[in-house]
Amino acid sequence: MEHGFWHDRWQSGRIGFHEREPNPLLVTHFPALGVPESGRVFVPLCGKTLDIGWLLAQGHRVAGAELSELAIRQLFEELGVDPEVTDLGDLKRYSADSIDIFVGDIFDLTAGMLGPVDAVFDRAALVALPEDMRTRYASHIARLTGNAPQLLICFDYEQSRMDGPPFAIGREQVARLYGERYDITALAREDVAGGMKGVAATETVWLLGRTRSK
Repeated sequence: MEHGFWHDRWQSGRIGFHEREPNPLLVTHFPALGVPESGRVFVPLCGKTLDIGWLLAQGHRVAGAELSELAIRQLFEELGVDPEVTDLGDLKRYSADSIDIFVGDIFDLTAGMLGPVDAVFDRAALVALPEDMRTRYASHIARLTGNAPQLLICFDYEQSRMDGPPFAIGREQVARLYGERYDITALAREDVAGGMKGVAATETVWLLGRTRSK
């Protein structure tokens, strides 16, 4: 997906992917990650999601990565926080108490820049990427986070009937992308009310746990 596509979406306000409340699947299934008290959660391609505020309210620390600087300025405005901004080469880091957001191409983010995390919440990242980028993305996130457990939300529908994003990602693709690194469990699956643009769809929350052999 070209960077210009996402910059245009934010500039024009076409952000239908932005939810108006913390994601209910996160709220319900977050305990499955086993994040310790004051643990640090990484949210890739985070936009200005309200999930960040929810995680902070639970006493956790949050790290995120987002291409759009406009989205992150809006995020901190809505949090009511004045961030410190640091240039990191091709990236910028917006930081405040308990929160660090890296602005730029997520593939330019390194584990050294990110620092340790206890878990990953991926609601809008994998499903936003075209198929030819997903293998690289899945490997990159695993390296960044030291295979930290993930809560991954995916949609599944007949891809030929609708253009993504969000793209359709079913059980077989989740297994192909993550099966060598994680124990994969489907925690819940439900129909998307009204479908996606009229196309019948399901939403699944996956727990990607550390494999016992790693």
